[in-house]
Amino acid sequence: MLTEKQGEILLRLARRTIEEQLGMEPTTAVQPEELADPELRQHNGVFVTLNKQGALRGCIGSLLGVESIVDGVRRHAVNAALHDHRFPMVSADEVQDLRIDISILTPPQNLEYSDGNDLVHKLRPHVDGVILKAPGGAGATFLPQVWEQLPIPEMFLDHLCLKAGLAKDSWRSGDLTVQTYQVIHFEE
Repeated sequence: MLTEKQGEILLRLARRTIEEQLGMEPTTAVQPEELADPELRQHNGVFVTLNKQGALRGCIGSLLGVESIVDGVRRHAVNAALHDHRFPMVSADEVQDLRIDISILTPPQNLEYSDGNDLVHKLRPHVDGVILKAPGGAGATFLPQVWEQLPIPEMFLDHLCLKAGLAKDSWRSGDLTVQTYQVIHFEE
């Protein structure tokens, strides 16, 4: 499990990476020896979320550990700032108002359930991130932090289905593949 100190290094790295990508003078320093920490070289899923004045401004990540945590933070910080199709690119003027949030994911685990009621009872609000996948390939995820905005499991699942492009009550049928994961979460 990563420490608060390691999380602080990752947050500085994300901010610095965004600033450099936008041609700004970096406001934070990250030393090479900090990034050489073996714990930060592990391969885990990583999400970088940007918030501005309490509102989502960008969120991009990977569910699986396809690269080191350090490389994932760098890549997803840039993608959250510049390539989240839901938002215009972050401008240099906005960077000081951004609050960065980094989630390091555990590997997703299949959640066996029989129907919608069983699914609701097996989810752990504020603990589980949830991945839904439809037989046709549509899918989406919500990080555990989304429970703060959608604390009722039925509402959480309705919105996750809509995010996946499915009918909002698709989760009730029991035909979706569901996986859960947990996160280690760091925020500025």
